[in-house]
Amino acid sequence: MENQFFVDSDALSEAALAKKHQLENDPSCRSDNMKYMEGQQQIKSDIMQKVMSAVESYDPSAYTANDVMRALDKPNPSPEDLKALLSPAAAPFLEKMAERARIETRRHFGNTVYLFTPLYIANYCENYCVYCGFNCYNHIRRMKLSMEQIEHEMKIIAESGMEEILILTGESRAMSDVKYIGEACKLARKYFRMVGVEIYPVNVEDYRYLHECGVDFVTVFQETYDTVRYEQLHLAGHKRVWPYRFEAQERALMGGMRGVAGSALLGLSDFRKDALATALHMYYLQRKYPHAEISLSCPRLRPIINNDKINPLDVGEKELCQVLCAYRIFLPFAGITVSSRESKSFRDGIVRIAATKISAGVSTGIGDHESKYTGKESEAEGDEQFEINDSRSLEQMYADMSDEGLQPVLNDYLYVSD
Repeated sequence: MENQFFVDSDALSEAALAKKHQLENDPSCRSDNMKYMEGQQQIKSDIMQKVMSAVESYDPSAYTANDVMRALDKPNPSPEDLKALLSPAAAPFLEKMAERARIETRRHFGNTVYLFTPLYIANYCENYCVYCGFNCYNHIRRMKLSMEQIEHEMKIIAESGMEEILILTGESRAMSDVKYIGEACKLARKYFRMVGVEIYPVNVEDYRYLHECGVDFVTVFQETYDTVRYEQLHLAGHKRVWPYRFEAQERALMGGMRGVAGSALLGLSDFRKDALATALHMYYLQRKYPHAEISLSCPRLRPIINNDKINPLDVGEKELCQVLCAYRIFLPFAGITVSSRESKSFRDGIVRIAATKISAGVSTGIGDHESKYTGKESEAEGDEQFEINDSRSLEQMYADMSDEGLQPVLNDYLYVSD
């Protein structure tokens, strides 16, 4: 197989280069991506089978304008209607879809839009995912914050007025083990009312421990539900195991988490099929765990190191808008988050239609909130995972949302002591 991924870094040793080339060029040397690795918990669930059966039978070109109109006329669209809304036949109906989505959003969420910010505390990674800026073969500045540095970052963020934080790490158990993440979450609970994590998938007991440390919700991106493409893009590391990643949200709910979020990374494979799988994955989780708060995201592949070697599949803003409107129509109660990967104009527009949550004051680097928020240079900074497209502060985002006639919300959840 021709090397189609990354140019070599002169920082790699000869042994590392040899292993990298072997992984890229010889599929037989790679582990079975559908087989669980040692220590990865298997649960009994039928959600995976339901989702993948629907995706495998989905032919987007088979749907017509009449199918789309019927779907829009239904008060409670079915999975089959969702397929029509995601098909090319729905493109001419985008304005009608947007209006229906806007009505559903206002009916269930009013004019509210929730604000949060991410905090990356480490960027070490043990996976070779060819599209990711953190992958273990990239030559970047690696950094793991100490508890003192984490608390310093949290103080700076909290002083801006933010009340919800999402803690992220690279996918390295060796450098960012569950206890380290748990201690960071305990610190976060001192400063924020809502704490989420976006980390490597773990077992039920690990999620239960993190919940006891103060975590409210868990976000895991499947990246792509296309198992063939997934194998081609995730060449090494625990992330290579597709089914273990698929079941992460359910294990988190089994561990006591209040809510979960998920998505595909649009652009890695056929975005229509990945969007269908994302929506159905969250749909079946909601039906099985009706008490849980379920959310969807909609990230598109953003520029990273050697991006020209990945050959991503383009997903335009109109296609992304179609996906988000279909999500809202099919899952009217679900939260929808739009990340800072997207432009200011797109994010400002989509929160008036379908999205309910938006990030502000975003940095994907390690230890750089002091420089970002105060202008002071930080001595401890690690490289970012991807480029953002909307760098507005919380103050600016709050003002912009208010000017749009929306009600920015920093927190809507109260903990009642016994």
